[in-house]
Amino acid sequence: MDYDKSANEIINKVGGKENIAKMIHCSTRLRFTLQDYDKTDLEALKKVDGVLGAVNASGQCQIIIGNAVVEMYDAIKSKIGTTTGSNKSKTISKKKWFEVFLDFLIGIFQPLVPAIAGAGVLKSFLILFSSLGWISESSSTYQIFTFIGSAPLYFLPLLIAITTAQKLNVNILVAVSIVSVSVYPDLVTLLAKGTKLFGLSLTNITYSSQVFPAILAILLYAVLEKYVTKYCPKPVRVFLVPLVCMAITVPVTLIFLGPIGYIIGTWISAFILFLFNHLGWAATGLLAAILPLMVATGMHKALLPYAVATMTSTGKELLYLPASLAHNLSEAGTCFGVAVRTKDVKMRATAISAAISALFGITEPALYGVTLQHKRALGPVMISSAITGCVVGILSIKAFALVGPGIASMTMYVDKSNAMNFVYAWVCLVIALILSFILTLVFWKDDVVAASQDSQDTNKTLNNEIELEAPINGTVISLKDVNDSTFSSGILGEGIAIKPKDGFLFAPAKAEVIMTYKTGHAIGLKTQDGSEILIHIGIDTVKLNGKYFNTKVKDHQIVEPGEILIEFDLDKIVAEGFDPTVMMVITSKGKSEEIELPALA
Repeated sequence: MDYDKSANEIINKVGGKENIAKMIHCSTRLRFTLQDYDKTDLEALKKVDGVLGAVNASGQCQIIIGNAVVEMYDAIKSKIGTTTGSNKSKTISKKKWFEVFLDFLIGIFQPLVPAIAGAGVLKSFLILFSSLGWISESSSTYQIFTFIGSAPLYFLPLLIAITTAQKLNVNILVAVSIVSVSVYPDLVTLLAKGTKLFGLSLTNITYSSQVFPAILAILLYAVLEKYVTKYCPKPVRVFLVPLVCMAITVPVTLIFLGPIGYIIGTWISAFILFLFNHLGWAATGLLAAILPLMVATGMHKALLPYAVATMTSTGKELLYLPASLAHNLSEAGTCFGVAVRTKDVKMRATAISAAISALFGITEPALYGVTLQHKRALGPVMISSAITGCVVGILSIKAFALVGPGIASMTMYVDKSNAMNFVYAWVCLVIALILSFILTLVFWKDDVVAASQDSQDTNKTLNNEIELEAPINGTVISLKDVNDSTFSSGILGEGIAIKPKDGFLFAPAKAEVIMTYKTGHAIGLKTQDGSEILIHIGIDTVKLNGKYFNTKVKDHQIVEPGEILIEFDLDKIVAEGFDPTVMMVITSKGKSEEIELPALA
């Protein structure tokens, strides 16, 4: 893959370098905070080499890359630099409050995962080795490596201070200094004995491993820094601003914000335990079943704050990570099943690669490459996830490390007080893998259009040729003349464009509908020879959000030449200021040696 070329295209399709306020990445996705989300071209992003999918969700533009996300991130970072654009998005006011809230939480917790996951798995390996008698718990080696595994969680408030300060664009070192007071050994001793500040008794809270007190403290600091900087004389800002902010934030945190944050963390853990105790195995099964849909939209990241808070307060997690075990391995089993059943060489290669990734806990390649594109794959995944999730819940499997469940991270289920927890986890892994594999073998069927035996069929496939009709009444022009570089450059493939005379889009050949869009402005088809065609109505018409468009067909429907696919109001689209040119592009060629397109006017 040419990462530099793809990076340039991604930057262009998210609105350019100046539109990027911030970029981070998780295990499989690039996550952009943008100045103006209306400038993103999601459909064009999905066509970039190396991109598996793109969606605006949870207050971010999320671009799914898969296993090569680090390489793509580095390529983009080298082109946009460390800081780009303004840190305040012009469209924040357009977002719903929960989208802003989720974006804030994800921005804080997502960067923590590598450190917490690595440390957690290290500790689980130590417990396993100790249980097998390979290392003594009393040895200095065991103790030092235990310190390595425990440090990120113990000093989690400091890590939270860093990520929150980065998200809020305040001085990171001052933020860390403020929060470090809460874990200062002498203060811990003082709180344990009972002490007062300004005559007010301080609550005895152990702030190590706590999450929300640190977040609330840095939120207050961010507000103070803004106003103190505004009114502070410039010559003394360098020391007076942090002095005032620290002197106010720390006492307010110890008296008010710390106890409030501690209560929030306690309530979250208590709520999940309440659900688990009252719904039990059904809650785990239900979550496992809907995880494919949550991961597809990025909403699973909303569970991170809960998982981190629960892990730090109780040392274990009962719902999300056990449910993820059922889902991840079901994705792997389904992809292996597809690889066995499909006759499509390209699909087989994609399925095998995705299965291996899912086997190791990374499910996005499976989701976007196989599952979400085919209902016959999504069904087995959700059924297997639900059944295995219920078994996981019945067996009360617990996770002890915050990392995506997979073959390499199974030690996350090692329980020092219950050896069977690890065994049960492996049993559920096998159940999910085999069950989803068998279900896929039963239900999978390649999405192909049966070849017609009628020699008079309108799709002319004789002599390895196929003929496409113009999909709409109008004047046929060269694709190079389209006022959109995505189409005119030929990046998406060869094709034609039509200046439409009416608002009726027809099927250019007998084909299967492989993709419809909620916005109604485009449609994907697959012809009898396997060629894939994208028909796109207008330029930037996705911004109409479906207004003036009415899709007449459904996914996987077989359409005949001349059958109406989409009706749209041409006059109103033009009145809104949009170019109504219709583009028909061959995105992937099938078995035909030649595809005959309508002649240019």
